[in-house]
Amino acid sequence: MTYLFIADLHLSPEHPRLVRGFLDLLAHYQNKNTQLYILGDWFNAWLGDDYTAPWLDDVINALKQFNRAGNQVYFQVGNRDFALGNRFLKQFNGILLPDVDVLKIDNIQIRLEHGDLLCTDDVSYQKFRKIIRNPLLLGFIKSMPLSFRQQLANGFRKKSTKTKRVKSYEIMDVNQHAVEQSLHSVDLLIHGHTHRPEMHHEFGKTRIVLGDWRENQAQILEIDPQQIHQTLKLKNWSY
Repeated sequence: MTYLFIADLHLSPEHPRLVRGFLDLLAHYQNKNTQLYILGDWFNAWLGDDYTAPWLDDVINALKQFNRAGNQVYFQVGNRDFALGNRFLKQFNGILLPDVDVLKIDNIQIRLEHGDLLCTDDVSYQKFRKIIRNPLLLGFIKSMPLSFRQQLANGFRKKSTKTKRVKSYEIMDVNQHAVEQSLHSVDLLIHGHTHRPEMHHEFGKTRIVLGDWRENQAQILEIDPQQIHQTLKLKNWSY
């Protein structure tokens, strides 16, 4: 069995190479009895589970084939695709995980999360996150016409891009106290969100930051349960 962890793909019709890279990844791991964990921002924006498009049909069909081969897909929402739900995942028997989940591999306790909750110094984002994730507001947004949700998503992206230009590197990175708390009862923390792939050894534990998907490569993590006690390292996936 292979455990595969990826994050921050930001798939969209505007970047077909990223979509192709993901489809190639599924094909590459299809016959390896793979447990695929996607830790948020799978899509650059998610308008709702009623969204359809030819490029997305290709992704869904590949996921169905991946599942039929005996593999499993797990997904945690990110800050770009927090509206993605079970209706979409059900098409290929995907499993929606909570914002924080703990996976056990050979007695190693692994905490999984997107990573945005660790960025506590970014106070304005944390306030926005709390508001937009309110179930009542989220339900209301999902009930609006798809065209309205498209405009809303475009507005969020523009605001996010503008905000990143004025925020410091430190504010948008993880807070060390938040990291220490997250590592308290586990052996290993795996997350994405910051787009700063790296292996960190902190507080006597290990934190692995997955890489965002760029135009031709991504930093992913592959774990073989029989070798988990050996040195873990990020793997370069090129497409």
